[in-house]
Amino acid sequence: MQKTITLNKWLYLFVALAVLINLSGLFVPLMNPDATLYATIAKSMVLRNDYINIYVRGTDWLDKPHFPFWVAALFFKIFGISAWAYKLSGIVFMFLGAVYTWLFAQKLYNKQVAIWAVLVLLTSQHIILSNNDVRAEPYLTGLIIAAVYHYYRADIYNNFWHLLAGCIFAACAVMTKGMFALITIGSAIVGHLVITRQWHRLLHWRWLAAIILVGVFILPEVYSVYVQFDAHPEKVVFGQTGVSGVKFFFWDSQFGRFFNTGPIKGSGDLSFFVHTTLWAFLPWSLLLFAALFQYVKNGLRVTRLHEWYCVSGAMVTFLMFSVSKFQLPHYLNIVFPFFAIITAQYICSLKSAKTINTVRVVQGAIIMLLILLLAALHYFYSPETFGIATAALLFILVFCMMVLPRSIGVTWYEKTGFATILAACVVNVYLNLVFYPSVMKYQAGSEAAVWINRNNPQRLPVLQSVDISNFGMEFYLNQPMITISPDGSGDLPDKPFMLYAEAATVTRLSAKGWHIYPLKTFENYAITRLSPSFLNKATRNKEVQVTQLVIVRPQRNGTNKNIL
Repeated sequence: MQKTITLNKWLYLFVALAVLINLSGLFVPLMNPDATLYATIAKSMVLRNDYINIYVRGTDWLDKPHFPFWVAALFFKIFGISAWAYKLSGIVFMFLGAVYTWLFAQKLYNKQVAIWAVLVLLTSQHIILSNNDVRAEPYLTGLIIAAVYHYYRADIYNNFWHLLAGCIFAACAVMTKGMFALITIGSAIVGHLVITRQWHRLLHWRWLAAIILVGVFILPEVYSVYVQFDAHPEKVVFGQTGVSGVKFFFWDSQFGRFFNTGPIKGSGDLSFFVHTTLWAFLPWSLLLFAALFQYVKNGLRVTRLHEWYCVSGAMVTFLMFSVSKFQLPHYLNIVFPFFAIITAQYICSLKSAKTINTVRVVQGAIIMLLILLLAALHYFYSPETFGIATAALLFILVFCMMVLPRSIGVTWYEKTGFATILAACVVNVYLNLVFYPSVMKYQAGSEAAVWINRNNPQRLPVLQSVDISNFGMEFYLNQPMITISPDGSGDLPDKPFMLYAEAATVTRLSAKGWHIYPLKTFENYAITRLSPSFLNKATRNKEVQVTQLVIVRPQRNGTNKNIL
């Protein structure tokens, strides 16, 4: 029986602060290519009033399942089509994950571990970044930990309603990213039962019922891809006809990529997620590694006295991703709730004075390093958006970081943890209120769309001839947009139109005798692939690409086909 634990009331203030930090990027523009693409798909669903077929620029699109688009479209219907509404749809699911992290950690350990697990999760660097650059992972993170929690309760208490809830969340996870989500969920439950040799619970009928229920609950996705693709084998997808959307959903979308046998291929590095975790789980990553080592070392001696849900769910997924040919940093977010619980139970259970002193020194060094890196970033980047209010807020946070933890912290880990949380707040207030608003000025497509919305009263047709990954203009533009290939092939309107294109394309058009009226010039950069030379103001001009927005008046005597 767990003893009653009195929580430091300041912990709730820090939870509120962590929530606000995750909302601080709500009004930063969406980033190319993924966030703008997904938001554009949801926008298209609402405008077409079609929630079964997924189109990208008028073409059938088969890559990701429907669930995140359905949720984002629902938020668009409620709040209107906007970047913040799209982001909020994902952040809500991330907060759902925090709630279930609390519930799960409280059942496994106690309230102290639970609240620290929430704090660790919500201040982990890549969680905050992902709540700014919303893709599928915030949805998936919340859905997976929710499914594991309910399956845990169903197993422990033989409760059908928890089993039903677990299956609903598991099915939504599958309809978010594919069948592999079941591996993470299943490895948490199955791993614990196997390691603790509880074979009777592992072979219980409830798991057969769970498989059947998940199969039933994913039927909306199966129906949708069948209607769009299997019922129309004449459609050309991935350069071929006869493509099965159902097969892609069940196999190629994830396992085909894993084995590199699907239509979309990649390459991988076994150490990728090790060094990714080092920065993505900052400022807690070194504590996580220590916690994993200590947990496994102690747990193997008395396996039945330990819970293995978190270690099994996290490490099986971690190893699966590591051997996969597809590796991106945000993939790892789905196991961060497990990482957070493992880390929280470690810091709340430390007793050795020597180890505690080491942790204090290490976390102090990490805090200093983060602040120094932030100062270096500010010095070299020299952001344009740095107002007095933001500067005052950062000063207050730094002052609190230096003074507050020693005043309100009771235990050693509260003093160290409060300082670490405030350091994470300093870093991400700067990133979301200063750095990214400045960087997004270099995402020229979205900037051009905002300019056009304000300066196109005649509603001239708008054409785009740039890299196909530029969905920023398409999402932000308040009118239909025509995309033509970068080489300029295709039919052009017979009446004046606006053209957004690279400077070289505009020059070629002018050389052919077309009448060009320059409107505005933009500087473009792929802001999700930041490089040192771009971050340095002295060398930034060499990295950006000039794009132009012009009005084009066609020749009166000539054809409009393939003129670029």
